[in-house]
Amino acid sequence: MKLLLDSHAFLWAVMAPEKLGKKARAALNDPGNEAHVSAVTFWELSLKHSLGKLILEGISPENLPDVAEEAGFTLLPLEPSHAAEYHRLPKLGHKDPFDRMLVWQAIRSGSTLLSKDPDIKAYAEHGLKLMW
Repeated sequence: MKLLLDSHAFLWAVMAPEKLGKKARAALNDPGNEAHVSAVTFWELSLKHSLGKLILEGISPENLPDVAEEAGFTLLPLEPSHAAEYHRLPKLGHKDPFDRMLVWQAIRSGSTLLSKDPDIKAYAEHGLKLMW
């Protein structure tokens, strides 16, 4: 199974795995699954850090891609076609552009999104596979 980690899922996976849901933790530990972290996640975390909304203990945002790779995750670039098609994703009340792009990337790449965000569930009817 191809997995895409939401930003909080990525941070918890590398810094506090006990916070992950049972299904998410099992999926990440399954060697048959391929787990990805999007460039969108690094952008979001860097922005939140610069605004003082995210404190990263002992690490800087610049090191997060290396942390992801050291944890065994594959880095997922933002495909230009995914960015250009982003407008096709219905709004459904969810306004966070980072979350919406991760939803879109998961749909377009056929990935299962690992996320605890309850607002994301509404996208299941638009092709999103979700797990927590």
